[in-house]
Amino acid sequence: MKLPEHGANPHRLYEQAGHKPPPEVIDFSENVHPFGPPQFLREHWADFFDLLSSYPDPQAEPFRTAAADYHGVEKERVAAGNGAAEIFTWLAKRYRGKRVMLVEPAFSEYRSTLESELIHILEIKLNKGNAWQLQLEDVKEQVANCDAFYLCNPHNPTGRLLGLAELEEIAALCKGKCELVIDEAFIDFIGERASFIPLLKQYAHVIIVRSMTKMYALAGLRLGYVIAEPGVIRELTGESAHWNVNGLAAAAGARCFSEELYREHVIAAASGERAKMEDFLETIGCPVVPSAANFLCFQLPDPERSEPFFRAMLDAGIVLRHTYSFKGMDGKWFRIGMKSASAMERLRKEMDRWFQEN
Repeated sequence: MKLPEHGANPHRLYEQAGHKPPPEVIDFSENVHPFGPPQFLREHWADFFDLLSSYPDPQAEPFRTAAADYHGVEKERVAAGNGAAEIFTWLAKRYRGKRVMLVEPAFSEYRSTLESELIHILEIKLNKGNAWQLQLEDVKEQVANCDAFYLCNPHNPTGRLLGLAELEEIAALCKGKCELVIDEAFIDFIGERASFIPLLKQYAHVIIVRSMTKMYALAGLRLGYVIAEPGVIRELTGESAHWNVNGLAAAAGARCFSEELYREHVIAAASGERAKMEDFLETIGCPVVPSAANFLCFQLPDPERSEPFFRAMLDAGIVLRHTYSFKGMDGKWFRIGMKSASAMERLRKEMDRWFQEN
């Protein structure tokens, strides 16, 4: 079954799966939370509308300075991109013709951008046997063989979180051997206490990639940023397109950093729904990967029934994130983003009905 490599496009998925979409579809395949962007965007939309007639700042101000202030770093250590995806294209150019190690399964953009630059890809494989948890012994064996090591924390697609002590061990193992790229796209759902950014000055070979999409529901504006040594930032952005971040994204993104109550609300809601869903899945016998993010990975008690289950959910208007494009999961696992309480209850109801009938 050929399906899209990403979530968040249910109509294309229905088309490629050969299913007619029902009148109501709930998309659990993408990881943007259900509450929408911060309220200030709606309340002050007229202020942002006026930005449409002006060229944006070429260095994405005021966003760049706001991100630097939020993280307590110099703005020379920060660059903004048209989503984190653009930053991964910069990184791929940095490692052109070299060797990069991935932790599989992994976000598909890593591999696609690296392969476009003829980069040799090495792999550390996670699986059910090691509980989808990165093992330091595997890192020790591989870091001398690569020029860069990509690490997602918390990990996508499993939600597994590495603590700062473990990350420091990995950073120390990489020092003098390879650069360490840490993708913190989902770290907002734990909080800055879990971020490696405060430790960057001790580890000049570490590069942090962040996204404004997941926590602030700004997927349509496309905004991400990278924090690293000033020299690395200059090299990464040396070939970037002029005005790569639009004025709306830069202004809205800058305001988002002050939205502390909004973040607390989103984290609490996502954590609560994740806990309820974990309990439900365990009750019906589905293996679940412990997650610290706003999504969960689970498997059916009988993984051989995964495809009919997936198709039955599509018929019911429930779009799950398939895992055919995640190495080692091969369609036998599913990922679900946490949505509203009513949407989550609908998912449990449809799953319960399928289990009773099958």
